[in-house]
Amino acid sequence: MVREIVKDKLFLQIKSSPAVTGDEILLDDLMDTLRANSERCVGMAGNMIGVSKRIIAFYAGPFVIGMLNPKLISKSGPYETEEGCLSLDGTRKTIRYETIEVEYEDRQFQRKKMKYSGWTAQIIQHEIDHLEGILI
Repeated sequence: MVREIVKDKLFLQIKSSPAVTGDEILLDDLMDTLRANSERCVGMAGNMIGVSKRIIAFYAGPFVIGMLNPKLISKSGPYETEEGCLSLDGTRKTIRYETIEVEYEDRQFQRKKMKYSGWTAQIIQHEIDHLEGILI
């Protein structure tokens, strides 16, 4: 189901709770909402659709990837960039890392670990910040 985009900064600054069994439907909603906004958005976190759960979805090339309970476990190659956000007006400068390693659970709650670099790594870092209540 496609949901409305939350723009309430106070809500967006609340740290998200872990995703649990049964939250897979929220991942589906997040992925549907990302696809519906694909012309202006490349990634989303649960709180962007009103759900304070540790759930993200993002584009990796033509594919939409969903992660439950993601966390960065390593990062290297810091650089400064400027980002926008569907939940916020304008763009802001931030520091990101060229290469990251993420530990997360898939929709069956099987633990996974993946390395990402470049644009995809930047998107994931932005969405994980959302889960921590960090706004760019």
